[in-house]
Amino acid sequence: MSKMEKGVVLLVEDNPQILDINRRILEKDNVMVLTAKTLEEARERIKIAMPDVVVLDIMLPDGNGLEFLSELRETCNAPALFLTAKADRSDVLAGLMAGGNDYITKPYDIDEFRARVLGFLQLVDSVKIRKRSDVSISSLLSDNELSVALYAAEGMSNKDIANRVFLSESRVKTCLSGIYRKLGIAEMKDKRSRLAEILNA
Repeated sequence: MSKMEKGVVLLVEDNPQILDINRRILEKDNVMVLTAKTLEEARERIKIAMPDVVVLDIMLPDGNGLEFLSELRETCNAPALFLTAKADRSDVLAGLMAGGNDYITKPYDIDEFRARVLGFLQLVDSVKIRKRSDVSISSLLSDNELSVALYAAEGMSNKDIANRVFLSESRVKTCLSGIYRKLGIAEMKDKRSRLAEILNA
């Protein structure tokens, strides 16, 4: 990846027109884009470069995107955005429960798609920078936990954090409980102040 590139995005989509449009819009923002029309191709692309963000259809010629994400999570913790025609509430919930961080239904607004992917890349980049500067924290917290911790330390509400990291408020609350426990501040009254002290140390 060149210095100008903002990150690596894997697009898994069996519609060639959608795949081409999404690829071109992201490449204009200096994003390295890997494309795959099948899950088999997606597995091959991951061998080329581990993605920072994954955009994944659910209905694919050789399998199900939900199951593929579970497989991918064994080696890759990249934020995942489902882009699919499956628009029922049960489908959205299934996507989020499978480990997806966001869910967009087709037809979709290309500007919104671009903004969400770039937002994920910025979040991933901030976490990478933090991990390079603080080895002890990075060994305790996952990428998702670290991003939540950084926003909490800034004083954001759970609702605002949820909007930033594309999780529900309840999942943010659960995540924060795990962070406090790992950092040994679960029993403190002013947990967020102590969290800020630890991250800014």
